[in-house]
Amino acid sequence: MNFRGVEKTDKWGYIFTVFYSGERFHSFDEMAGKITVKGEFRRVMNELGFTWAKGIQQGGRTDAKVSAERNLLYVSSSFQGDLDKIIFEFNEKMKESIFIRKVQKTFPNLSFPEYVEEREYLYRYPKKRIKRSVDEIEETLKEVSGTYDVSKFTDKKGLELKEHERTVKVSFEKGVLKFVGNSFMPKQVRNMVGYILSGKVETFPGKYLTLENVYLKQELIDKIIYPDRELEIPGVERVERTADKELMILYVKKDKKGEVIGKNASNIKILRREFGNIIIREI
Repeated sequence: MNFRGVEKTDKWGYIFTVFYSGERFHSFDEMAGKITVKGEFRRVMNELGFTWAKGIQQGGRTDAKVSAERNLLYVSSSFQGDLDKIIFEFNEKMKESIFIRKVQKTFPNLSFPEYVEEREYLYRYPKKRIKRSVDEIEETLKEVSGTYDVSKFTDKKGLELKEHERTVKVSFEKGVLKFVGNSFMPKQVRNMVGYILSGKVETFPGKYLTLENVYLKQELIDKIIYPDRELEIPGVERVERTADKELMILYVKKDKKGEVIGKNASNIKILRREFGNIIIREI
């Protein structure tokens, strides 16, 4: 993740943490003529004035009818308006179907899934429908947890993937199954649920499954960009820094840019000696 690439573009990356109710959508990925999570997110955000050139990347993909407490949607955008206002309007418009919990700013043009450490799913099946004993369930959890080829828990689409080995840890507490893993194959979790709760591989309903959280790698967490409201620099309208303090972004008006840089870059050299890597963005 090289900051030099940030100097050559006017874009930033934005990570939206979103809740959505799976039963209100036909699917997660965009499909022509269907109401989908990605499709509605794109449509409403575009209507409100927030646009991006390429597609939406996600932290975790969810099957039809599967909800998310916290999924991550990533886009690269050159938007310079009031993003807080757009988020407020989006949440008002979408009400309970999709809700933006927060947005984080970071580097643009990332291959976002590469920066996901783990995904956590919860399956809340009605207790009265569970026929197996807790002892049987606990024994099966030992069998399905670990790093191995999970092909028997996927579908035809999953079998076409090149890599079939996955790492997953499954636990059962207060009637809820929790799955934590680095990545999951199509229908893997719901088929595992069937195996754990019934003793045979079958796809349990998506409406009881929730993507609870997506955990990012430290490498990306370090590159989340925050306002620095304490630092004041003559000619600079506002200052932002990455979480690891390795990059500072100075926002300046066009007529003040020369003043901030200084004759023969004298001013910016002084700032770089004190603060390290700096880029300047005109506003």
